[in-house]
Amino acid sequence: MPVSSRSPSCWVWPQFQRPWMSPGHSFYVTLVVHRWWNQYLCMPLPDALMCVVAGTVHGRDERGRLYRRTLMRYAGLSAVLILRSVSTAVFKRFPTIDHVVEAGFMTREERKKFENLNSSYNKYWVPCVWFSNLAAQARREGRIRDNSALKLLLEELTVFRGKCGMLFHYDWISVPLVYTQVVTIAVYSYFLACLIGRQFLDPAQGYQGHNLDLCVPIFTLLQFFFYAGWLKVAEQLINPFGEDDDDFETNFLIDRNFQVSMLAVDEMYDDLAMLEKDLYWDAAEARAPYTAATAFLLQQPSFQGSTFDITLAKEDMQFQRLDGVDAPLGEAHGDFLQRLLPVGAGMAAGGLLGRRLSLLRRKNSGVSETSTAASCACAGAPDGAAPECGCGDPLLDTGLREPELEFPPGPELPIPGPAEPFTTVPMPAPRGPAPPWLPSPIGEEEESLA
Repeated sequence: MPVSSRSPSCWVWPQFQRPWMSPGHSFYVTLVVHRWWNQYLCMPLPDALMCVVAGTVHGRDERGRLYRRTLMRYAGLSAVLILRSVSTAVFKRFPTIDHVVEAGFMTREERKKFENLNSSYNKYWVPCVWFSNLAAQARREGRIRDNSALKLLLEELTVFRGKCGMLFHYDWISVPLVYTQVVTIAVYSYFLACLIGRQFLDPAQGYQGHNLDLCVPIFTLLQFFFYAGWLKVAEQLINPFGEDDDDFETNFLIDRNFQVSMLAVDEMYDDLAMLEKDLYWDAAEARAPYTAATAFLLQQPSFQGSTFDITLAKEDMQFQRLDGVDAPLGEAHGDFLQRLLPVGAGMAAGGLLGRRLSLLRRKNSGVSETSTAASCACAGAPDGAAPECGCGDPLLDTGLREPELEFPPGPELPIPGPAEPFTTVPMPAPRGPAPPWLPSPIGEEEESLA
């Protein structure tokens, strides 16, 4: 190993400073940051639930108002109970159930039922059960008009209750302590080794090849700032339900959610402004105005896709037939359909099958119905005479049909008895004309040709 400009004890330092610590440190910080953000996404917000309550629980009388406000109060009570179980700030605000009753989230009768429920586990889910029972009672009284509305209401309650449960699980199952200890010990031991191993030899001793070329260890300081800084960030984010400045404002969320939910289901219930025509009622292309600071955006073309500006040569845009058939592309579907049908079926169908195949070919090839109908002299012939017509469909010509298969002679099969007569099924009445805004289906065009 060549002589380094470091001390002799640091000749092994290039082996020690390999990035053995970076993957574990980065994985730990990433885990903590994702966990922190997912905990915020699990905060029980009543916005979706209050919109469903306002739209499904009807009644402008005092009874209907009592239903809506009580439903949202139960949802807020469930959020308060779970937040006081995981957040230090909320617990200091509501240290006992008496404080929850005095704050108006729970009545005294509800408190008796809550405390009489014999369960040693956290009972944050009890108000959600009360919510479900009250919603079922409102359905029986007709306040919720159908079962679909009740199903939608309970689905939103399930989402709300699931978020409360996830907060409880995040508080229960934390990051393993040994993982935090390993990362902390690795960071501090690494920089302790850096403090000793990255020192220069004493220049006053005059060692050959050991000159002092850098007074301040810049890169070592940068590494210390990055590794130790990210470790401190992870330590701050590992529990966001504390009282630090960077923790979640849980008390603010409780106040906001309670006020907004009561406004949505009470004062804003069935409160609509007069319907008026908007400013762009008669405009063919509605576009909101721009200010002078954003007028340049009008000059920018809209995004049409990544392949919008691709140009191809004319010879590259020609379709190439792979099977080598020289027929036009429009007849491909009809030929394929004719090959799938047996010869006997084509004869039995008569002119009706021929007209259907011709109609499919005209739709695929773009030929108008009028020109085709005028060119066929036997289009109006009855179904019995249609198989002899060869002007409308070349595939029905006897010269172009495939020969019937001949089976080798074998033992004669027993002749079955007389077959049962077929049951006559009455044909449905002809359909009426389709609405003008719907495209005409194939069946109606076929009837018009007949």
